[in-house]
Amino acid sequence: MGRVPVGASRGLRWGCLGLAAVMALLCAAADPAEARSKRKRYHAKKPIQASVYNPPSASIVIDAKTGATLHQVNPDSLRHPASLTKIMTLYLLFERLEAGRIRLDTPLEVSDNAAAQPPTKLGLRPGQTITVEDAILGLVTKSANDAAVVVAEALAGSEEEFARQMTRKARALGMERTTYRNASGLPNDEQVTTARDQALLGIAIQGRFPRYYRYFSTASFEFRGRLLRNHNRLLGRVEGVDGIKTGYTRASGFNLVTSMRRGDRHIVAVVLGGRTSRQRDALMRDLVVSNIAQASTRRTVAFAEGPKPTPEGLAEVRLASAASTPVALGAPRPIEATATIPAPRPGSAEPIKPIRVRTVSVKLVPPRETPAGAAKAPSASAPVATTQSAPAIAAPSAPPRPAVLGTLPAAIAAAEQQAASAAAPVQVRQAHARGGWAIQVGAFEDESEAKERLSAAQSKAARLLGKADPYTERTIKGEKTFYRARFAGFDRDQAQAACRQLKRNDIVCMALKI
Repeated sequence: MGRVPVGASRGLRWGCLGLAAVMALLCAAADPAEARSKRKRYHAKKPIQASVYNPPSASIVIDAKTGATLHQVNPDSLRHPASLTKIMTLYLLFERLEAGRIRLDTPLEVSDNAAAQPPTKLGLRPGQTITVEDAILGLVTKSANDAAVVVAEALAGSEEEFARQMTRKARALGMERTTYRNASGLPNDEQVTTARDQALLGIAIQGRFPRYYRYFSTASFEFRGRLLRNHNRLLGRVEGVDGIKTGYTRASGFNLVTSMRRGDRHIVAVVLGGRTSRQRDALMRDLVVSNIAQASTRRTVAFAEGPKPTPEGLAEVRLASAASTPVALGAPRPIEATATIPAPRPGSAEPIKPIRVRTVSVKLVPPRETPAGAAKAPSASAPVATTQSAPAIAAPSAPPRPAVLGTLPAAIAAAEQQAASAAAPVQVRQAHARGGWAIQVGAFEDESEAKERLSAAQSKAARLLGKADPYTERTIKGEKTFYRARFAGFDRDQAQAACRQLKRNDIVCMALKI
């Protein structure tokens, strides 16, 4: 046989090597695909995440003006709050702001512990500082765990002590089944809450801090060159939704507290344990849209912080466990007229109690006809006061509870009771004669607007208005009804000083002698 030419031999060898290389590449390409297929078959035999975590969901919808329950599913079952925890963190922070102990521009130092928190976070570093306002925005939008710990350590010295303060405040608010162990909502088996408790907190934080509550409606904010968007996807997408907070851990599922206002109606809804954020949001959207029309247009309860009641003291209005109106209030225990009731300490366990809101309908007598401070006896010619709601909440001998939104001073309640028993008209206007002066911060056709103005004024002049007597006064001019938002219990200098401060905060104010 003839020899194979050298060139042909080399060509054959290279051809075989090339074919082997192609086959190797095909095998290599096939291995990962097969591995993926095997992995898919393997994982298909294991439970998927939805099967691993499938707790019963819990939800509730509360009429914020009456406390009535409009919808509920497992409202009192214990659940983990996740980042809904930060609502209480902000509640205690707002207390410090309102008390003047810190300002929005106060710098807070970042500790090693705060910087080491797991995401989500702002990426704060040890030794840095962050302003109070940026911390608020970071909690509201990014749900930043590092910012939550910064706040806790700044206000209480340690996160553990701050969590104890959070739990005490929860008890004061009537959140009987809620316990906090940290300020962020990161997993902790002992940190538990209920849908009803979170609804109560969602209502209370708005009523107590209307000025600061507006942060919960922030869609996004820029922090050190980064744009942070709010996790609450219902904001700006569902008409009337103005906040407030989302939350998620694997143990809690997807949680959401939502506040909605449409016209004169206001509801707060809670969903705990959603399987996905999309499913949670869809459920919440259905709940608020379908229940807002059932809400009342008239406010019958409000929240105010005061001293702990004795057994003879104010009865507590709980959020009803069935779709019904709240229970009625009792009368407060009489207190000596000279007694002073200190404002609640931030983080204290002094309770916030819903109280019956009442409005007096009265024809005013010109101030000059009655000397300031003089108590005029009932007469047949004096105008009659009428009330719009349940019996008086104050005993005749009791002074007014301070800083109770919409509650009339005790003297008015006494005058009304005297009128009812004697069937004789009374001069209600003299009920406000303590100090002889009052301030008016607006007159509105909607009573709820008048009450909101009272709350806003208290927030902006807490020191001057802390012991004043807030009330709304119904008056008719022609064919229109107006509700005057007023505070009583001043002397002339106090009334004028209060007005000066309120005007600096863009609230119209008028001092008047009564």
